[in-house]
Amino acid sequence: MNFKDLKTSDMRLAMLRSIADDGYSLNESMLQSVLELYGHMVTRDRVRTEMRWLEEQGLVVIEDVSGVLVANLTGRGIEVASGRAWIDGVKRPRPKG
Repeated sequence: MNFKDLKTSDMRLAMLRSIADDGYSLNESMLQSVLELYGHMVTRDRVRTEMRWLEEQGLVVIEDVSGVLVANLTGRGIEVASGRAWIDGVKRPRPKG
């Protein structure tokens, strides 16, 4: 895995965990802010692209609310965010402890 792929997989995990931590739903603006906290300085367009990728994998369901994308975590997304399941393209979380 190259650095770009590692960075992308880490960003996707951060998105999933943040959505899970905030009641299973976050909009694109909040996701962009959260990613910045984790050191991922990305554009809104990149956040939307990654949200759509997560949707294609069945990890989130996206709804458009007045032009703002909102990601809603699926059961599979919860499993991946917690490390109970994994998928290529999303970094596996470290075990707790």
